[in-house]
Amino acid sequence: MFAEYLSAAMHRAQYEEMEDGDFWGEIPGFDGLWGSASSLNECREALFSALEDWILVGIALGHDLPEVDGVVIPTPRICEVPEVA
Repeated sequence: MFAEYLSAAMHRAQYEEMEDGDFWGEIPGFDGLWGSASSLNECREALFSALEDWILVGIALGHDLPEVDGVVIPTPRICEVPEVA
């Protein structure tokens, strides 16, 4: 399921070449997730790595992850985050 979710999410990725020639990528619906690099291929790799981390942190914190093409990853909270006073 995890691989299917990653693949479906990456198919939604959008890339843009910046004025300086670097590339920026993001996936609509995945707030705060992005990648950038000096080539399109490196940008895809950076975005994929960021997506993996984003999902794992979301699972650990019990966040609701977006449904992608009918694929849902359940997110039971597996760790507690201390409150900052």
